[in-house]
Amino acid sequence: MSTSRVVNGVNVASHYRDEKHQYASNKEGIWLFMVTEILMFGGLFVGYIIYHSMYPELFAEGASFLDWRLGFINTLVLIFSSLTMALGIYYNQISQPKKATWALAITLICAATFMVIKYFEYTHKFHIGIFPGAMLNLETLKEHGYNIQHPNLGLYFGFYFCMSGLHGIHVLIGMGLIAWVMIKNMKREFNANYYTPVEGVGIFWHIVDLIWIFLFPLLYLVG
Repeated sequence: MSTSRVVNGVNVASHYRDEKHQYASNKEGIWLFMVTEILMFGGLFVGYIIYHSMYPELFAEGASFLDWRLGFINTLVLIFSSLTMALGIYYNQISQPKKATWALAITLICAATFMVIKYFEYTHKFHIGIFPGAMLNLETLKEHGYNIQHPNLGLYFGFYFCMSGLHGIHVLIGMGLIAWVMIKNMKREFNANYYTPVEGVGIFWHIVDLIWIFLFPLLYLVG
């Protein structure tokens, strides 16, 4: 059974020497988890690049169904959310919980905005018969006036839905984590000596944003 003690105003678990040891160990754990996330998305990026080099015209046709303006707006939204997330950490570091709460709330709003835009993108594609892989409905696409040049266009949208969908799941997880630290922050559980959960969630959120920075040009522009 794990016990804790208070060291310099911070609850420190019994298996840590002091609060600095606990802070360093927690951050190492967060970064180790982030490495696994990067490796997972890295595998998808490599697969995308390989198949793009094999079927460049097919991928170009697939990308023509995406609205780069929506992708660009979402890119700006996530970049701004990274700024507000960083401010949420900063205000906790200087013990200004009210400002930290506002920064985290704005980050949540940005994340929700991103998902709403993705919802409209996805539902429009489903409406005209665009699905991943063999589920692509050529008849429905034809009924909506689209003349498909590559019958196996579902290959591109397999990558599109897999990569953007997996990223979207991470955005939803990030929203839950941000809401969690925001509630704890409102309960005044963080201060200048202890803000590790906020920083950990911030690292996760920055990585999620960074992955989108790569997804946007690959899916919307380069394709």
